[in-house]
Amino acid sequence: MSEIKLQDNLFTISTSPHIRADASISKIMWTVSLALTPAAIFAIYHFGTPALIVILAGSLSAVVFEYIVQKLRKKTITISDGSAFLTGFLLSMCLPPSIPPYMAIIGSFIAIVIAKHSMGGLGYNIFNPAHIGRAALMVSWPVAMTTWTNLSGKVDAVASATPLNILKQQGYTNLVHTFGSVPQMYKAMFFGARNGSIGETSTILLILGGVYLIYKGYANWVVPVFMIGTVGILTWVCGPTGLFTGDPIFHMMAGGLIIGAFFMATDMVTIPITKKGQVVFAIGAGALTVLIRLKGGYPEGVCYSILLMNAVSPLIDRFMKPVKFGARG
Repeated sequence: MSEIKLQDNLFTISTSPHIRADASISKIMWTVSLALTPAAIFAIYHFGTPALIVILAGSLSAVVFEYIVQKLRKKTITISDGSAFLTGFLLSMCLPPSIPPYMAIIGSFIAIVIAKHSMGGLGYNIFNPAHIGRAALMVSWPVAMTTWTNLSGKVDAVASATPLNILKQQGYTNLVHTFGSVPQMYKAMFFGARNGSIGETSTILLILGGVYLIYKGYANWVVPVFMIGTVGILTWVCGPTGLFTGDPIFHMMAGGLIIGAFFMATDMVTIPITKKGQVVFAIGAGALTVLIRLKGGYPEGVCYSILLMNAVSPLIDRFMKPVKFGARG
């Protein structure tokens, strides 16, 4: 018989996962919050102390509600992972700075208790919790959620309404006249000298935060690029005076599109798994945003468009399955 020699460097068989990364839930959540912080700091400077109060009320109450729910359900307390804080933070950034703090707290309750933990907790929610909280507040207090006041005199801003509100009520010509000229309008919206929700004023800071998340690998470039691109193309084609007479640059910077595309629509739990599915999701969200803005009763549609696409994400996954390894044809 031939001698059998054993080699020292044999394969070690172990249980999964076999591929590991240094990313964790805690690291991802706190990194997303960090990416959103510059826009929040600018909002506090822009709107003053009321914006800070709303952010603190929404963020801290979300953490408290998470603790209470997990305590009552006798689950492991995970408030340190940053997921609850991020939900409250995102919700607060989508609210007007002038709303009473108790509304932000109620929104956080709905987001954490109803939208997140009633479905099983982190990783099991079908809808984006922050947007569920915002949608509930919009239905419950529509006047407070659509009342805009320039709370700070530090920045030359439109004090009467948001740019989308002016467009909806007065038309594009009056919108441009409000800012003085088209270049001035673009400049104000890019740097943040405009009215709106706490986290939708400074386009440049939101883009920088989103690009940082893409660089870190915590967000996919596919969803924001296709969603924002779809809004730009459709608003250009469906212009106010005929085909190809719209202003895509305005619509891509207006409202909550940037924060929604980079920070909400990229939620790993509520979007499709495959790249093709994410493209469908993003295009659908962009198209619904344009439909609501141009034909709906609300001047803005990002929140509802993302929630509607969240609802069909399982269906998209069902029809956009990846090809099995080794399959032919």
